[in-house]
Amino acid sequence: MIPERNGRLMSSELIPQESDAWTHLLLRARFGVNEIETKLNILNEEYQFFHSYNPIEHITTRIKAPREIVRKLQRQGHEPTLENAEKYVHDIGGVRIICSFTKDVYTIAQLLQNQSDIKVKQIKDYIKNPKPNGYRSYHMLVEIPVFLSDHVQPVTVEVQLRTTGMDLWASIEHKIYYKSDAAVPDSVLDRLKQCAQVLSILDSEMTSIKADIEKHVK
Repeated sequence: MIPERNGRLMSSELIPQESDAWTHLLLRARFGVNEIETKLNILNEEYQFFHSYNPIEHITTRIKAPREIVRKLQRQGHEPTLENAEKYVHDIGGVRIICSFTKDVYTIAQLLQNQSDIKVKQIKDYIKNPKPNGYRSYHMLVEIPVFLSDHVQPVTVEVQLRTTGMDLWASIEHKIYYKSDAAVPDSVLDRLKQCAQVLSILDSEMTSIKADIEKHVK
């Protein structure tokens, strides 16, 4: 989240130049994230009311810190300016949705896409097409209008949807690699991929068990 002290943004954490503009950029990202989170909570509660079932286990949100934005711009070969941050960094605000089953991931993704005020800018389906290391998740870049005091501001938010199994793998993989710049041996990559495949089998089997139980209940 945006660094705060006593409820106020800490300007010392921002880029020295144009700090007010950077603060406003992060605020807009937070507002966009809040809009998406509100929509998801409504969808989840409505689903519970009509279907007695919650497709969403939990939701987490984050706002990139200015230093992370700067590093990303530098990795991309861009100058760390506010203009470039707005132009090239599309995941300043992020929402992660954790579901029990793969089917729920696609259900929530479709429900979001059906929202008339949401514009889907990009979809990357790493569930159907996992990354080489085994990473699986469903990524969306969506644009949502944020109603400010004097104008409506479209804000882009990154939405990631995963099952609990996918999230477990991604969280542990991140901790393994955290602050490590060393080259990872192929044998380690193979083991990570095998773990991802095991969790994928678990996801499929649990979905099948759920479907079988639902048949008997009906």
